[in-house]
Amino acid sequence: MNICGIELKANNVILVILKNGSYIETKIKKIIIEDDEKQEDIRKFCNEFLDFLQKNEIEKVFIKKRAKKGAFSGGAVTFKIEGLIQLNPFCSVDLVSAQTISSFEKKNQIEFPKELKKYQEQAYLTALCNI
Repeated sequence: MNICGIELKANNVILVILKNGSYIETKIKKIIIEDDEKQEDIRKFCNEFLDFLQKNEIEKVFIKKRAKKGAFSGGAVTFKIEGLIQLNPFCSVDLVSAQTISSFEKKNQIEFPKELKKYQEQAYLTALCNI
């Protein structure tokens, strides 16, 4: 089963794919939405994301949840992107809390794959804790 872990930061969607629990190296590691106020940029993002899901045969998506208020709350653009991801017609999408990820990380000895970029670590943990 191919699952995708996602972390949303500003206008970036950071992506990691796990196949049967193993990290899969992909050419596309993140998708950027240039201007969230331009319809053509929103469509471009949607098309790129749907193409990514299809080409990688993703069966389930897990997104690291962001706070809705407070000091570490997510920005409006990340919530907009989250909604677009949830509307995909190919697979289900679940949100994973930061507490769940942190708890998983404390209970398990995590070895990050050497091919994994530093900025992908949270997306990797988001997918890994849902296997």
